[in-house]
Amino acid sequence: MKSLNRLREQGATNLMLVLAIVFGVVAVGLIALSIYLFIQYSGQKSDVDSKISVAVADAKRTQAETDESKFAEREKEPNRQFVGPDDYGRLTFSYPKTWSVYVATDITKGGTYLAYLNPITVPPVSSTQRFALRVQIEDKNLDDVVKQYDSKVKSGDLSSSATSANGVNGTRLDGNFSKTIRGAVVIYKVRDKTVSVFTDADTFKPDFESIIKTIKFNQ
Repeated sequence: MKSLNRLREQGATNLMLVLAIVFGVVAVGLIALSIYLFIQYSGQKSDVDSKISVAVADAKRTQAETDESKFAEREKEPNRQFVGPDDYGRLTFSYPKTWSVYVATDITKGGTYLAYLNPITVPPVSSTQRFALRVQIEDKNLDDVVKQYDSKVKSGDLSSSATSANGVNGTRLDGNFSKTIRGAVVIYKVRDKTVSVFTDADTFKPDFESIIKTIKFNQ
């Protein structure tokens, strides 16, 4: 009888030991799983936080660029009025107030009238220097002025189209005028002369489009 009780006690002890081992293994497994899940969560959270930080920085940079662009456009207003010589048809147009004007020629004795406009300051004049706007009034026939661009139109460097200002029809050319100058020009007959208004870079095309809409001259 005593032997039977002893066997039962030993069996119960062995069962408790097995259960303790099983629970211990399960506990260790749960702890390991918890550590693994925490590491995964931390990694994913860091990745998400990093992506959020990058997105926020991009949004701030985009907003800053937009605000700067709007400020620059507002700074151009109100516009100033360009007025050419009366003897040359009194060409006028509106241009941004942040631009400067340099008249390069004295036409008191005749000749070609040249004026240059550029944001802030006008750089030294040269054949390769690009300007936001150039004004040229020549004592030449309109057809002769337009004809000098024929070769570039035929080669595809320039495209030609019709334009008008102040109720007068003219010619517009867009494209590559040289290796360094890519822009546009509008050409009109003004009395016995021909006026050409250029922009030397596509960067200034939006301003150019606004300016040529305001062109007026005496006929």
